[in-house]
Amino acid sequence: MKWVKKLGLVVVASTLILGISGITNSIGGTAQVFAAEEPRNVVNVIGSGEISITPDIAYISIGVTSQADTAQAAQQANAAKMKKLNDVLKNTWKIVDKDIKSTQFHVQPNYTYTEKEGQKIKGYNANHSIEVTYRDLAKIGELLDAASKAGANNIDNVRFSVENRDQYETQVIEKAMANANLKASAIAKAANRQLGIVLVVSQGDSSAPIVYAQNEMLQAKVSMDTAASTAIETGEVKVSTQLSVQYELK
Repeated sequence: MKWVKKLGLVVVASTLILGISGITNSIGGTAQVFAAEEPRNVVNVIGSGEISITPDIAYISIGVTSQADTAQAAQQANAAKMKKLNDVLKNTWKIVDKDIKSTQFHVQPNYTYTEKEGQKIKGYNANHSIEVTYRDLAKIGELLDAASKAGANNIDNVRFSVENRDQYETQVIEKAMANANLKASAIAKAANRQLGIVLVVSQGDSSAPIVYAQNEMLQAKVSMDTAASTAIETGEVKVSTQLSVQYELK
């Protein structure tokens, strides 16, 4: 009986420790007590920063398509057109090799279908597309006209962007931090608290959306007015970022 009473005292003692600490772990018959973490007085906000920039570079998609009775004939005809186009781009417009890259090349059959004969091949299409990087944005319309005259019959789009976006990173980060400070200060004031130091900052993905210029005069097989050059408006691009900021609240 005495042994049973001692066991009862041990059990009661353990219960009291649990009630005081909130966390008790028993390992090998020994009670281990861990103090509960104190709640932190913090506020978390997202700060956004964005600036608008005039683009300084364009990426132009230009293609040549040819049709012929055989795959070889279609490819040869297309190669001749592409050579003429490259000569104009490199020799007349002084575009260097690194700013001209092939993006697509294929030769494929054209099919016809009738109930009597079924599916049959009727000639072949050859296509070769390139992307031209160009920096004199005021002359893009003239360049497109010259490409068309040289044989380009598939001009898909013009994409405007900023070549060196890193130079604008500091500006958008400063704007995002200022925006975070404004939000956090408003929250602290509304809660009758004071804003303390910054505890944690993390940056989301920064972005520079690319502007696309597309109109009927850039589409394939559209007759272009020779009396005036193609008009292309560059518009603006935006560089943006987001900061996740945690502040202390006093």
